[in-house]
Amino acid sequence: RRVPAVCIPAIHLHMTAATMQVSQKDFEKAQEQLKLLKKDPGNETKLKLYALFKQATEGPCNSPKPGMLDFVKKAKWDAWNSLGNLSQDNARQKYTELVSSLVSAESAGQKKDASPEESRHGGYETILVTTKNNITKIMFNRPDRKNAINHKMYREIIKALQEAGKDDSTIAVITGNGDYYSSGNDLNNFTNVQPGEMEKMAKDGAVLLKEFVGHFIDFPKPLIAVVNGPAIGICVTVLGLCDIVYASDRATFHSPFSQLGQSPEGCSSYLFPKIMGLAKANEILLFNKKLTAAEACAQGLVTEVFPDRTFQKEVWARLEAYASLPKNSLAVSKQLLRSMEKEKLHEVNSKECEVLKERWLSDECVNAIVSFFQKKSKL
Repeated sequence: RRVPAVCIPAIHLHMTAATMQVSQKDFEKAQEQLKLLKKDPGNETKLKLYALFKQATEGPCNSPKPGMLDFVKKAKWDAWNSLGNLSQDNARQKYTELVSSLVSAESAGQKKDASPEESRHGGYETILVTTKNNITKIMFNRPDRKNAINHKMYREIIKALQEAGKDDSTIAVITGNGDYYSSGNDLNNFTNVQPGEMEKMAKDGAVLLKEFVGHFIDFPKPLIAVVNGPAIGICVTVLGLCDIVYASDRATFHSPFSQLGQSPEGCSSYLFPKIMGLAKANEILLFNKKLTAAEACAQGLVTEVFPDRTFQKEVWARLEAYASLPKNSLAVSKQLLRSMEKEKLHEVNSKECEVLKERWLSDECVNAIVSFFQKKSKL
C-alpha cells in the first residue's frame, strides 16, 4: 500500500528560509554598525545589547548565577536571564532594531552639532569668546596694543571665566590674537591719574586684581593656556594657576616687577618657587629674568613647547581630544587637585594685592613707571 505523499508548499519553505537568511544578515550587519558608534550608549543600553546578543546566539540563559559581589557578571547575568524564553529569532530582531535606533540617534545628533560650527559669545570688546567642539576659547583681542590688559579687559576676562565655568563646554582655553600672547598690564592704567585720586586708583586696582586672580583659582574646569607669543607680567604669573600651558617656540616669559617698582602677583610668590624651586623663581620674580619657551618648559612653568609653524595645528588637535573626555570626571578631578590648596591660594592672592596697593602708592613705583614711559618715548 502506498503511503500518501505529504504536500509541503515549496513557496512557503522558500520564503521562510529567505526571511531567516535576511534576519541573520541584518543581525551581523548590526554587530558591525555597533562597533562604529562614536558615543557610548550608556551602561543600561549596553546590558540590553549584551543580553539580546546572548539570547540570539545561545538561547535562554543557561549559565550559573554569579556571586553577589561579582557586580559586573551579575548585572550581565540578570539582563540575560530577564529575557526568559524569548526566541532567538525575536532576540535577533530586537537587537537589530536597538542598534538601528542608536545609529539613527547619533546621525541626527551629528547633523545638529555640525551647525553652527562655532558659536561666538556677544557682549565683549577687548576679547573674543567662542565655543566649538566642547571648548570655550577666550582670546585676548587688542593686537594693536600687544594684547595689553586695561581695566575693561580685566572685567571682560572675569565675565568670560564666569560664563565658561557654567556653560556646557568641557575645557576652557586662553590665548592671544596676533603676535603677542599678552604684554601684561596696560601701563596707561596708571597714567592720567590726578594726585588726589591715587589712593582710590590703588584701592580699586587691588580689588579688581584680587577678583581677577580669584576667578583663576576657583575656575571649576580644566583651564589651558595656549601661549602663542611673548607673555609679560600678570599673564605670566597666572600661568601657574592654569592646568596645562602649551607654548610656541617663539614665546617668551617676562615678569619685570622690580624694574617697575612693583611686586609679584597672580599667586606667583607662592607657586613659582613651588614649581621651579626658589633660586630659579628669584631670578624671574626679583631680578626680571626673561625666559625662552624652552627654559620655561625646563623649569616646569610650561608643559610642552611646539614649533611655531605647526603650533596651532598640533595644539588644537590635542585640545579637541581632551574635550572629548567625560566632562564631569574632568571637572571633579580638577577640583579635587585644586581643593587641597584653594584656601592657601586665596590667602596668597589677598596678601599680594595688599602689598601691590602699597607699591602703587610709593614714590619708587611712580618714578619707575615715569622712567619707563620716558625711555619708551625715546625709542
